[in-house]
Amino acid sequence: MSGVAAQVSKDRAVAEGLGTNKNPVKYLNQDFEELRAQCLSSKVLFKDDQFPACVSALGYKDLGPNSPKTQGIVWKRPTDLCPKPQFIVDGATRGDICQGALGDCWLLAAIACLTLDQNMLGRVVPEKQSFQENYAGIFHFQFWQYGEWVDVVVDDRLPTKDGRLLFVHSDEGNEFWSALLEKAYAKLNGSYEALTGGSTIEGFEDFTGGISELYDLKKAPADLYQIIQKALKAESLLGCSIDITNAYDREAITSQKLVKGHAYSVTGAEEVTYKGGKEQLVRIRNPWGQVEWTGPWSDEAPEWNSIDPKEKAALDKQANDGEFWMAYSDFIKQYSKLEICNLTPDTLTGNDQQKWNITLFGSNWVRGSSAGGCLNYPGTFWTNPQFRIKLEEPDDDHDGAAHEPCCTAIVGLMQKNRRRQKKLGEDLLTIGYTLYKVPKELQNQTDVNISKDFFQKNQSVARSDAYINTREVSKRLKLPVGDYLIVPSTFEPFKAGDFCLRVFSEKAAKSLEVGDVVKADPYEPQITDKDVPDDFKNLFEGLVGDKGEITAKDIQTILNKLLAKRTDLKSNGFSLTTCREMVSLMDMDGTGTLSLVEFNTLWIKIQKYIEIFLKRDEDKSGTMDAHEMRIALQDAGFSLNNKIQESITKRYTSDDMTINFDGFVACMTRLETLFKMFKILDKESRGKIDLTLPEWIRTTLV
Repeated sequence: MSGVAAQVSKDRAVAEGLGTNKNPVKYLNQDFEELRAQCLSSKVLFKDDQFPACVSALGYKDLGPNSPKTQGIVWKRPTDLCPKPQFIVDGATRGDICQGALGDCWLLAAIACLTLDQNMLGRVVPEKQSFQENYAGIFHFQFWQYGEWVDVVVDDRLPTKDGRLLFVHSDEGNEFWSALLEKAYAKLNGSYEALTGGSTIEGFEDFTGGISELYDLKKAPADLYQIIQKALKAESLLGCSIDITNAYDREAITSQKLVKGHAYSVTGAEEVTYKGGKEQLVRIRNPWGQVEWTGPWSDEAPEWNSIDPKEKAALDKQANDGEFWMAYSDFIKQYSKLEICNLTPDTLTGNDQQKWNITLFGSNWVRGSSAGGCLNYPGTFWTNPQFRIKLEEPDDDHDGAAHEPCCTAIVGLMQKNRRRQKKLGEDLLTIGYTLYKVPKELQNQTDVNISKDFFQKNQSVARSDAYINTREVSKRLKLPVGDYLIVPSTFEPFKAGDFCLRVFSEKAAKSLEVGDVVKADPYEPQITDKDVPDDFKNLFEGLVGDKGEITAKDIQTILNKLLAKRTDLKSNGFSLTTCREMVSLMDMDGTGTLSLVEFNTLWIKIQKYIEIFLKRDEDKSGTMDAHEMRIALQDAGFSLNNKIQESITKRYTSDDMTINFDGFVACMTRLETLFKMFKILDKESRGKIDLTLPEWIRTTLV
């Protein structure tokens, strides 16, 4: 319950601006300025107890406690490694990033691109950090994470072996910003080992909050070279790699010194005059720093002797620094894919750069509630989170027919925190999304999920290319003006995970999460003393005698006798806890007991619950699964958002994700009580209430 309260508190703070680059979330509630001030005041160097300098920070398997790879590792501060350590020397450059004994070249390629733009670098690596002024062994960095910026604090104890940094390091030997940046990113993801293997685009997005596009170079569009030039001019980040075909290919070096399965960054694209024509060149950087392309246009290739000396001097540095030129024609032959992260983001395939309008949804798939799987599972697909996007304005340069103007949108589905879960044996989920055109008759339905009948009768209009186990799936779409439903899902049902869904549109779009409305209209019988049947009155009076009112224990006795007569209902009866919930719902005078009329009203309600339960228990098992429960809640008059649905699943389902009759009635009764309490306290119908601490405790204890 406290976790729910914490999330509600954070949601309110986000609405007020928390999570922007200017007001980042303090990761693990660590405040850099406060911690540094405390260390300076006490004259001790900071030791990070949230990411301690021990084996757990290194990893869980290959870098785990019993791994030979972790033997001999000593954590040292830069002041122990050289006499005059520096944070940044003469600005951060690509030469500051040399790969160590960790398979995170994808991250290093992204960091290398980061150094090409000092403003962008300054967002990730805050200024005024050094080993001289106000040094306290503490540093901080900022990353974009699933829709918000977070500020990550680290101490400067770094893993070393034989007196040298084990992972990322600088050529200079006395410069440590890149090593500390890698440590902060490792902390954010749980360990250094969690950074092994990945896509450069992941680093790009976490450093910028931008949107990515992926190009298969075997199917490169005709204008891709112009797209690359435009992206570089707009200071976008670009990465490329060569696919591997088997395990032996990983980091295998080709005859022309290109490394398979290795993340490179694209840093330049220039046209030169060569033999009377124009030659398109691209500049590539290998974050390893030594292994370079040896084919045409490499550092000492003869092609350089056939161009204007001024062009040669401007482009050809002939340094064994891991950066090299190659012909664009060779680039698309040798490499397999190109990744572009648009920083602004801009429309790279249009003639004019335009700012995108961005919509962000954060949600999750909950096992038994909203993890419905893909369309292969029609019985549960409809229970996935659903989002609406309304595209009302076509692009200025749309290429649709005059009678059907089109809108450009990039839809990206990103799963959260999967690297952190590697140590638990969790891998990336297989994810994708599907889009539907919303018909006019359903455009006003936003309070509950569109039902499974809709998906069985209607074809999708667009979808992600394939369900795949990557952090993000994204696709550029051209859609006619209209109202669309987006359904993100895992491939299989019952796969739990958090995600964010981003929609980028050229023109402003209206958006909402379907089922975000919370309201109730439960069955409310109106009866008086005269309406109570004689046999029910005799049963009641025979049990209570002179007491006049009935207790929860008495209710349990009577109701279980009545339920035992129902041959169509599989039930072991009501628990005393559920009967106390019933008293809380019906007891309006605060006695903790029920009168004859109150008890008779309760019994009529329970009969209504029985009717709904039997209707939705389609297999007559005596239980409902959580998906059937969603429909039953609608039958009972409740419209609840996904967060409340998740809370119900956690509280009322058993280990096999089913709800028996007792749990069903307990849930219905509790919901009615909560809605009734709120309505009584919200006297002015404002949709919110103010309670003192004692009032809050009293109301939640009933």
